[in-house]
Amino acid sequence: MLKRRPLTVSLRRARQQGIVLLIALVVLVAIMIGGVAMMRSVDSATLVAGNLAFQQAATNSADQGIEQAIAMLQMKAGTNALNTDDSSWGYFATMKSDQSPDSSTNWQAFWDRNLAANARDAGIDQAGNHIYFVVHRECSAAQAPGTTGQSCVASPLATSSGGNSEEVGEIALQSASQVYYRITVRVSGPRRTESYVQSHVTM
Repeated sequence: MLKRRPLTVSLRRARQQGIVLLIALVVLVAIMIGGVAMMRSVDSATLVAGNLAFQQAATNSADQGIEQAIAMLQMKAGTNALNTDDSSWGYFATMKSDQSPDSSTNWQAFWDRNLAANARDAGIDQAGNHIYFVVHRECSAAQAPGTTGQSCVASPLATSSGGNSEEVGEIALQSASQVYYRITVRVSGPRRTESYVQSHVTM
C-alpha cells in the first residue's frame, strides 16, 4: 500500500528550489559587475601608461628644439646679430623679470600670453610632436656685453678657486667670460600632450 507524503513537505521543497535560483542569479550579477569593473580598471591602466609614454616622448623631442636654438646662436656668434632682437628666429637680446611665469601662472598660459607670438617653429618630428623654441640672452639691454649700463649673467673669468691646500702652486686657467642664454622649448604632441623644457647655455 503506497503512502502519500504530506502536502506541506512538497510545498516547502518547492519554495527552497526557488530561493536557490534567486541566490544563483544574485551571485551571477555580482560576478558580472566584478568582471566589468576589472575590464575598466585594465583599460584605465593602459590609458595612463600610454599618456605617460606620450609625455616622455614629447620631453625627449625638446632636445631637437634646443639643438636648433644652439645652431642659431652659433650662426649669429661673432657678429652684432646677438645684440639685437630677431623675432623671426625667436631670439631676444634681453630678458626681463616678467619673462618667467610666477607661482600663480601655469606654463601653458604664460607661453600663450608672452612667447607664442614670437616663437620659432622648429618643425614636427617622426612621433608627431610639434616643436617651438624661444631664446633669451640674459642681459639687461640690447647692447654689446661690456657696454656702459649693460649687465649680463655670464660665466666667471677664472676656472680655479682659492683656499684649498691641495691647490698650492696651481696655475689659474683664465678664460673669457661668456654670456648665458636661456632656451625655452615647447612641444605639442598627440593626445593634447604639452611639454616645456628650459636649458641654459653660454656662447
